[in-house]
Amino acid sequence: MRSTGATSSPAALLRLELSLVQPVLRSAAARMWRSGPGLPARYRHYLHTMHQVIRASVPLMERAAGHCEALPHDPVAPPLARYLRAHAEEERGHDDWLLTDAAVCGAPPGELTAAVPPARVASLVGAQYYWIEHSHPVALLGYIAVLEGNAPAPGLAARLARETGLPPAAFETVRLHADLDDGHSADLDRLIGRLPLSPRQRSLIAVSALHTVTALAELFDRIATGPHTSGSTHD
Repeated sequence: MRSTGATSSPAALLRLELSLVQPVLRSAAARMWRSGPGLPARYRHYLHTMHQVIRASVPLMERAAGHCEALPHDPVAPPLARYLRAHAEEERGHDDWLLTDAAVCGAPPGELTAAVPPARVASLVGAQYYWIEHSHPVALLGYIAVLEGNAPAPGLAARLARETGLPPAAFETVRLHADLDDGHSADLDRLIGRLPLSPRQRSLIAVSALHTVTALAELFDRIATGPHTSGSTHD
């Protein structure tokens, strides 16, 4: 018999849908973090790539909130705008954490900020701009659900420091996100449960989330298998 309790809530249904595809993302992450002599270079590549992703987080949320505030008669828009404004403040400066970690790893000043973002990053992040502009800002909740629902494992930072030989201070972003993102995921689930979402809006969140899983797994696979020699393009 099908349960009609919490398992049928919009947030629970989204988590159920994601559970069917998240093994792909987890496998890609495991390949990226596998032990071996290439791990230090893969970690540096990870910092480059995730800086290009994370520096878009606050601008995305602010843009989506602005669009919500221009939809005063949409019952989803006001609570969504409040959540996005608050969450943008929580996420502000996280891209600077990655710059600090990269500097500890020996990255020259300006290396991360001057790099041309590759097409894979544009595919991951750019889809959100499209949906915000041409569909509904609620799409961004699918993106946030995946990024914060796949936080680094609690012991990952310590293992990476031990196996790479890099200073522990080079792994602050990994450590901090392992601590923070579980609480953020719970806040997001509560929001999705409160919003008066239409079937179309629920579908949009799911499409956004599934795209995010696919695109993020492709990024992790590129880090796991791509060139990591000094001076190579981080794509």
